[in-house]
Amino acid sequence: MSTTIQKFILATVTTTPEKVPSGTSVFYCKTDDELQKICANLEAILDGIAHELDEGLFIIVKH
Repeated sequence: MSTTIQKFILATVTTTPEKVPSGTSVFYCKTDDELQKICANLEAILDGIAHELDEGLFIIVKH
Protein backbone atom coordinates (compact mmCIF):
# COMPACT_ATOMS: atom_id res chain seq x y z
CA MET A 1 0.00 0.00 0.00
CA SER A 2 1.45 3.42 -0.91
CA THR A 3 1.04 6.53 1.20
CA THR A 4 0.30 9.89 -0.42
CA ILE A 5 0.81 13.15 1.43
CA GLN A 6 -2.05 15.40 0.40
CA LYS A 7 -1.79 18.45 2.66
CA PHE A 8 1.49 20.06 3.65
CA ILE A 9 3.45 23.32 3.68
CA LEU A 10 5.74 23.60 0.65
CA ALA A 11 7.44 26.92 1.45
CA THR A 12 7.35 30.11 3.51
CA VAL A 13 7.70 33.54 1.87
CA THR A 14 8.32 36.58 4.03
CA THR A 15 9.57 40.14 4.33
CA THR A 16 9.93 39.71 8.09
CA PRO A 17 12.48 36.99 8.95
CA GLU A 18 11.65 37.06 12.67
CA LYS A 19 8.18 35.62 11.89
CA VAL A 20 9.41 32.54 10.03
CA PRO A 21 8.35 29.14 11.38
CA SER A 22 10.96 26.41 11.43
CA GLY A 23 10.83 23.32 9.29
CA THR A 24 10.04 24.81 5.88
CA SER A 25 11.93 26.20 2.91
CA VAL A 26 12.08 29.98 3.33
CA PHE A 27 12.20 32.71 0.69
CA TYR A 28 13.12 36.16 2.03
CA CYS A 29 11.87 39.21 0.12
CA LYS A 30 12.87 42.85 0.52
CA THR A 31 9.58 44.41 -0.64
CA ASP A 32 5.88 43.56 -0.75
CA ASP A 33 6.00 43.63 -4.56
CA GLU A 34 8.79 41.06 -4.55
CA LEU A 35 6.82 38.98 -2.02
CA GLN A 36 3.75 38.93 -4.29
CA LYS A 37 5.83 37.99 -7.34
CA ILE A 38 7.64 35.16 -5.54
CA CYS A 39 4.36 33.79 -4.14
CA ALA A 40 2.73 33.80 -7.58
CA ASN A 41 5.72 32.05 -9.14
CA LEU A 42 5.93 29.44 -6.38
CA GLU A 43 2.20 28.71 -6.64
CA ALA A 44 2.67 27.87 -10.32
CA ILE A 45 5.96 26.01 -9.97
CA LEU A 46 4.94 23.93 -6.93
CA ASP A 47 1.26 23.51 -7.89
CA GLY A 48 0.28 25.00 -4.54
CA ILE A 49 -1.76 27.83 -3.05
CA ALA A 50 -0.42 30.90 -1.20
CA HIS A 51 -2.07 31.84 2.09
CA GLU A 52 -1.29 35.05 3.99
CA LEU A 53 -0.81 34.30 7.69
CA ASP A 54 0.22 37.82 8.70
CA GLU A 55 1.44 41.00 7.07
CA GLY A 56 4.58 40.04 5.17
CA LEU A 57 4.20 36.30 5.85
CA PHE A 58 2.80 33.75 3.39
CA ILE A 59 2.91 29.98 3.24
CA ILE A 60 2.58 27.95 0.06
CA VAL A 61 0.55 24.83 0.74
CA LYS A 62 -0.51 21.74 -1.16
CA HIS A 63 -4.18 20.84 -0.66
